[in-house]
Amino acid sequence: MKLYIKYMVSLRCKPIVRQELQELGLDYVSVNLGTVELVREPTALQRSDLKSNLLKSGLELLDNKKNILIERIKNVVIEMIHYSDDVPRMNYSTYIADKLKYDYTYLSNIFSEVKGITLQQFIIKHKIEKVKELFLYNEMNLTEISHKLHYSSVAHLSNQFKKTTGFSPSLFKQSLQKRQYNLENI
Repeated sequence: MKLYIKYMVSLRCKPIVRQELQELGLDYVSVNLGTVELVREPTALQRSDLKSNLLKSGLELLDNKKNILIERIKNVVIEMIHYSDDVPRMNYSTYIADKLKYDYTYLSNIFSEVKGITLQQFIIKHKIEKVKELFLYNEMNLTEISHKLHYSSVAHLSNQFKKTTGFSPSLFKQSLQKRQYNLENI
């Protein structure tokens, strides 16, 4: 029995969900980002209690099939960009469609309808967040980052970064370095 949980996009959410399941006496097979696999179906009371307990932690148990699919799409994108050691070399559309076993056009249309932005915009937003994170750790230069995230060129990454954030990558990196310097010299 699979349950889908909205806003479960961080690894820190997993222990919270595990604890709630244990407190309610729900045996589980696995707890992953956005999904929980239970050994058996919860009673109506257990489901209701789980739903209200998760809400207290900022998480939401999903019932609507469209919302469940949207969360599955979001989790695949987030896992692919933020938690995978290497972003897949195939097109994101092919990767997402293969992973979820749906036609990409269908997934993209549902996503746009429910979220109000295209799936491509969502992917770009997360890729840029990953770029910012990599800048923060200061372990890679822009060329290395563009290769890691499979941009066609550094110029393409730079243009997308500026369009999304309003800053060029170099200006953004300078502002990060300035902030770090100021914090170190307080």
